[in-house]
Amino acid sequence: MDLLLVEDDAMLGQAVEIGLSERQFSVQWVRTGAAAISESQRTSYDVVVLDLGLPDLDGSRVLSALRKKGQVMPILVLTARDDSSEIVKLLDLGADDYMVKPFDMNELGARLRALVRRQRGYAIPELVVGPIRVDEANFQVWVQEQPVNLSRREFELLRALMASPERVHSRDKLEQVVFRNEQQLESNALEVHVHNLRKKLGNKGWIQTIRGVGYRLACG
Repeated sequence: MDLLLVEDDAMLGQAVEIGLSERQFSVQWVRTGAAAISESQRTSYDVVVLDLGLPDLDGSRVLSALRKKGQVMPILVLTARDDSSEIVKLLDLGADDYMVKPFDMNELGARLRALVRRQRGYAIPELVVGPIRVDEANFQVWVQEQPVNLSRREFELLRALMASPERVHSRDKLEQVVFRNEQQLESNALEVHVHNLRKKLGNKGWIQTIRGVGYRLACG
């Protein structure tokens, strides 16, 4: 899942970036409100983690600006202020959830996964497309109720495709998800993982190649 982290504190930002990356989020970290607004216009994100105490704009103004610009992705606010009137204001401005500092990283990850599931219309922590079922929380995959062992990269690739079945996913976007901006990738690195995933799923026709664009999942 692609996540935009808006946090100016270097120590906290690094801890959250590492913690969420370890929990299978692809994190883009910015440190100002202006950068958050600009980045959200340039790139589509599944969820946003927004700190209120930013150096240029108050987080509530950033939240309001994102919603006024038509951004509909879930936004979780980090706040040091455990004040009910403040929380009510943030929720009314468009926040979907909040956590008070200090917070538990496991809880943060779970809340974010829940927000994304609700946004996508899933009530339980699973993605189901045709005979393929993915347990996102426990990184497990079944095809026709038979377990399939996938590598981390294969799992990320499948999850990205299943999040929007029938939609064409560009090579660039999939490479960001699978390789997390690793440098010096082989030109056919993505194709290798697609090939391996097709073999493990047992049906090469489910993952379709859209020449010159990318891939899509079509197994309904």
